[in-house]
Amino acid sequence: MSTERESVDTPGPFRQFFSLERDVLVLSLAMFAFSLGFQMTSRFLPDYLVYLGAGGFVVGLFATLGNVIGTVYPYYGGIVSDRVGSRYALTVFGFLSTFGFAIWLASASVPAIDLGVVTVEPWAWVFVGLLLAQCWKSFGIGGHYAIVKQATDPSRLARGFASTETFRRTAFLIAPLIVAALVADELVPGFLWVLAIAIVFAVLGTIVQHLLYEAEADSVGEEFEGIGQIVDDLQALPDPLRPLLVADTFVRFANGMVYAFFILVITQLLEIGLTLSAPVVGTIDLSPAAFFGVLLGVEMFVALVTMAPMARIAERVGLKPVVGLGFFVYAIFPVLLIFVPRYVGAETWLLVALFAFSGLRFAGLPAHKALVVGPAERGAGGRMTGTYYLIRGAVVIPSGALGGFLWEFATPELSFTIATVVGTIGVAYFAIFGQEFEAYR
Repeated sequence: MSTERESVDTPGPFRQFFSLERDVLVLSLAMFAFSLGFQMTSRFLPDYLVYLGAGGFVVGLFATLGNVIGTVYPYYGGIVSDRVGSRYALTVFGFLSTFGFAIWLASASVPAIDLGVVTVEPWAWVFVGLLLAQCWKSFGIGGHYAIVKQATDPSRLARGFASTETFRRTAFLIAPLIVAALVADELVPGFLWVLAIAIVFAVLGTIVQHLLYEAEADSVGEEFEGIGQIVDDLQALPDPLRPLLVADTFVRFANGMVYAFFILVITQLLEIGLTLSAPVVGTIDLSPAAFFGVLLGVEMFVALVTMAPMARIAERVGLKPVVGLGFFVYAIFPVLLIFVPRYVGAETWLLVALFAFSGLRFAGLPAHKALVVGPAERGAGGRMTGTYYLIRGAVVIPSGALGGFLWEFATPELSFTIATVVGTIGVAYFAIFGQEFEAYR
């Protein structure tokens, strides 16, 4: 293999992306469109809920509902795909997601509805919208894993996932910067324009995938066999997946306790914006919500420039050290975010540095995906992946509600500290018991 092909550079995943087969390319472009919509909206919805009158515990319940959806939808999406075919299933889920974005947009205009026994507050419609908006995103998990596994040499799995993740995360980089520009003064009405843009991208993504996607060679419907296989699949999990699943569950539970509250730390607790001076336009004052968008952009930029190199490093040192690094960043970030800016000073630039550090958790994502799907038998990658995420997701479900309860009825500091403790347990467990994928030894 030539030196040129062995070298790792950030544009490499993009060049590899355009050499993919047509169906994978179309699916990836749709993933880009929907990822843009999701990332423009989902990270800012907790602040939107507060704007609509919700408290911290309601925000936590919203995060828990997201966990339920992420656990259940992939399996039922597979069942629908088996019945109607992947092309039509993707189209239906795309339009349902679009309708979910529309409900989020309408929530700001719906008054409280008094039903006598209970009053339906405007924020309740955000919950309804979530049930629909997550349809397309949650459906495609297993298919993505299975397609990459089938098309990639086992010793290059991390690099293969780095290619698809780079395109997806590019949308994650662009999205918060769009939001930052639109909510520069305050969250609303700018965020309503964000939701409108998300609707447009969702419609375009759905139409393009329906017109261009050829389902004849697609195997998503065949990969998922439904909920009846869960017990058998769990028993059949390869040995390297068992300690990974335990550690990953601890880390994700910790993250689920605080993830929805990152924006509230910036907008409610610290109330920090950003002032920039530009030669032509002069001084620009960004609201705390807009500053959060900038921070997400910094986080994703670091993720994009480190994913491909870290995937190559994994080929030299193994998957386990790279995955362990990502777990460590997940675990330690909450306590750093809640304590460091307020007690060290220089809050603005410390926050930029902290979110840059947080971007390193994504650097280990391709290696993590490779470690999940790599040990699976050929042709069983989708089913094994579905089982892995179903079990992890089921345990993580109450994390958001627990974090929300502690945020509102105890203190945010306690919630974030407990999250770091739980995450650290996962990191330690993985360091002791985690196994390496044979192809990377």
